[in-house]
Amino acid sequence: MISRPISQQIYSNLNRVIPGGVNSPVRACANMGQIPMIIDHAYRDTLVDVDGKTYVDYCGSWGALIHGHAHPSILEAVQQRMKKGTSFGITTSIEGELAQEVIKLIDSVEKIRFVSSGTEATMSAVRLARGYTDKEFIVKFNGNYHGHADFFLVQAGSGVLEVSPSASSAGIPADIVKQTLCLPYNDIEACRQIFHHSDYRHKIAAIILEPIAGNMGVIPASQEFMQFLREETLAMGALLIFDEVMTGFRVALKGAQDIYPVEPDLTCFGKIIGGGFPAAAFGGREEIMNLLAPLGSVYQAGTLSGNPIAMEAGLQSLRLIQQPGFYEELQRKTDLLLDPIKETIKKNNWPICIQQAGSMFTLFFCKNRVRNLEDALKANTTIFANFFRKLFDQGIYIPPSQHEAWFISQAHEESNLIKTQSAILTFLEENF
Repeated sequence: MISRPISQQIYSNLNRVIPGGVNSPVRACANMGQIPMIIDHAYRDTLVDVDGKTYVDYCGSWGALIHGHAHPSILEAVQQRMKKGTSFGITTSIEGELAQEVIKLIDSVEKIRFVSSGTEATMSAVRLARGYTDKEFIVKFNGNYHGHADFFLVQAGSGVLEVSPSASSAGIPADIVKQTLCLPYNDIEACRQIFHHSDYRHKIAAIILEPIAGNMGVIPASQEFMQFLREETLAMGALLIFDEVMTGFRVALKGAQDIYPVEPDLTCFGKIIGGGFPAAAFGGREEIMNLLAPLGSVYQAGTLSGNPIAMEAGLQSLRLIQQPGFYEELQRKTDLLLDPIKETIKKNNWPICIQQAGSMFTLFFCKNRVRNLEDALKANTTIFANFFRKLFDQGIYIPPSQHEAWFISQAHEESNLIKTQSAILTFLEENF
C-alpha cells in the first residue's frame, strides 16, 4: 500500500469535524481497507491528491464529467459568467437557454424545472406525479437509487404479494414508506401481480426507475420490461418517471430514451446537465409540468435552483456533446479499454462479467449476467476490494464499490486506457 502521509493527516482532521470525514458515504472507502483519496486538483483524465500522487480517473465525479476535468471551454464560459455575479435568487436568461437546449434534445420533455441535486429532482417529480394523478402509492425497484428522500430509502419484504416495505435508514417513520412499493427489477411477473392487485392498481401515482441502473452496477432494464411498464402505467392511469440523473446525455445524446422505444411522462436529469456544478432538473409533458407553482397547486422551490454559474456550465457541456462524432469517439475509447479484457475473460472462462451501456460499465466478480439486485449481491466483494487497492496503488482510481458504475470521458488518453487495461488483465491473471 502506497504511503500518503498528508492525506492521512487531513483525513484525521476531517473526522474531527465531519461525520466519517466525508460528506457522502461512499467516498469513505469504508469497505476497501484504506483511507479515502484526498484530492488537490485534477486535469483532463487525471486526479492529483494532496500527496502529489496522480491517478487515472474512472469515477469522473460519478459520471458528471463526460468532458473530463477542467475542460477549457467550460472553465472560460464559467469565469466570464462569474464576473457578473454568482447567485441572485432571481431569474436570469441563461436558465431559459439551458432549458431550450434540453427540450431540443429530449423528445419527451416540453417543459423543465431546474433544481440543485438529483435528490431534489426525483423527490419533486414524485410529488408532481402524486399531485397530477391524485393517487398516493409510488413504485420503485430494488437496487435503483433515486437519492435520499425518505420515501425512496425503502427495501422490499420477501413476499411480492404481501409487500411490507420498511425503511433502510434510521430516522424515517414507518408511515412515510407505507405508500412506497419496492419491487424486483426486470421481473415482469412479480410486478404484474402487484399492478393487478386490487389493493394497489387504482392507487399507484407513478412508477420510477433507472432505465439503466448504475447504483448496483450497470444493469439495463430489458426492452420487454420497459415496454411492460409503459403499458401498465397507461392502463392504470399512473405516470412513468425515468431517473436519468446518471444516464441522461451519458449513454447516448438523448440518454436512455435513445435506446428504449418508450417515452416517459417525466424525466429527471443531473450530473452532465450541470457540467461539473451542482445542478439537476425534472421535465416532461407541458400539461403535467404546468401543475407546478406558480401556475398550479404543486409546490416546489429552491434558492439556488437555476444558479447562473451551474446553468452556464451545463449549457457548455450540452453544446460540446453535440459536436460531430462525439459519442462515436467516446464509444471507441470505451471499447479500446474493454474489448481485450472481455475477450480474455471469455477465453479463460473466468467468473467475471462486464456490463456496459455506452461509456459507463461495471466489472462484476461473478459468473453470470447481472439482471437485478439479487444477482448483483452475488458478486465477490472481497476480491473487488483487493482489485480496487491493486489498481489504486498503480495510480488508477475506480469507484470504491463493487456496485457502482465506471465512466469514460472524452478526455481519457489512449495511453492511460492501455495502462488501465494492462493493470486489470495482470490482476485477473494473478487471481483466477
